[in-house]
Amino acid sequence: MNEDKVVRVRIRVYGIVQGVGFRYYAKWNAIRLGIKGYAENLPDGSVEILAEGLRDSVEKFIELIKRGPPTARVERVDISYEEPKGDYDYFYIF
Repeated sequence: MNEDKVVRVRIRVYGIVQGVGFRYYAKWNAIRLGIKGYAENLPDGSVEILAEGLRDSVEKFIELIKRGPPTARVERVDISYEEPKGDYDYFYIF
């Protein structure tokens, strides 16, 4: 695997992930790892994250998201890879 390759993933996180600082946890880790994209609460109680960055950083980010902050309880994480687009210049919270 090429660590220098840019990848894009869409992550859907289920469990107790709203109202517990999950999006801010995702943002802090994304910025620290040089990842761009967003985290957004969805009406069904899940959180959607779009993350784009170097493969190695994104893989580390995914592992952190699977754990979540101490206040959250992650029950399931769905991950789908997409074609990188480079359409974000920061990591946003919606």
